[in-house]
Amino acid sequence: MVGDPLLPLSARDTALVRAIPLFQRLNEAALNTLLATATVRNVPRGTDIFLQEEAADRFYLLLEGWVKLYRVNRDGAEAVVNVIAPGEAFAEAAMFASANFPVSAQAITDARAMSITQQAFARSLQADTATAFAMLGSLSLKLRQLVQQIEELQIQSAPQRVGNFLLRFCAGQSGRVAISLPIEKALIARRLGMQPETFSRALAKLKPLGVEVQGPTVIIADADTLRTYCREDAIER
Repeated sequence: MVGDPLLPLSARDTALVRAIPLFQRLNEAALNTLLATATVRNVPRGTDIFLQEEAADRFYLLLEGWVKLYRVNRDGAEAVVNVIAPGEAFAEAAMFASANFPVSAQAITDARAMSITQQAFARSLQADTATAFAMLGSLSLKLRQLVQQIEELQIQSAPQRVGNFLLRFCAGQSGRVAISLPIEKALIARRLGMQPETFSRALAKLKPLGVEVQGPTVIIADADTLRTYCREDAIER
């Protein structure tokens, strides 16, 4: 991975990693052993972390910033496959399959990313069978969460999906919140599985709930009101 020299893993980083489904069921000793093998780097905006068809010899966890996963076809056209947010893992499926990366990954903001190699990961599993079983439980948990995300895409309305995305930046806050969108609206739309025009219409439908867009800034008049709306059963709006 291109970037600055290796950086230490902070207590905040460790807490963020602990919340990732892949590691949620690991005990403290097993997690610390695995993290001792990890590397953390700053990745400047526009830098490729890995390229399509390179050997998938490691996987990544995003600590700060945003990363897009994209493919380039034979004609050189780029298709954005996903946008990774802080606290998410990526490229683990390719590594587990001992395959090549099916996509490229590029920092779309300044970012910090942690990587764990396939060899280090395998050593941790071989050293402790309990760790291996805990990891299987974590993978099962991640699968359930992915199924839940798919259900949300099918059940929640577009405004609710946009609202939930905005609430991720509220960090449990109540009342008025101002959010500076970290990435372009077109990429956010892609992240939410919708077209840019659908994203714009969804934002407009949130206006009666006190959501105002001022350039790259979104003002939420009352975060709790938006939370209540996003928890409602989806109906056509």
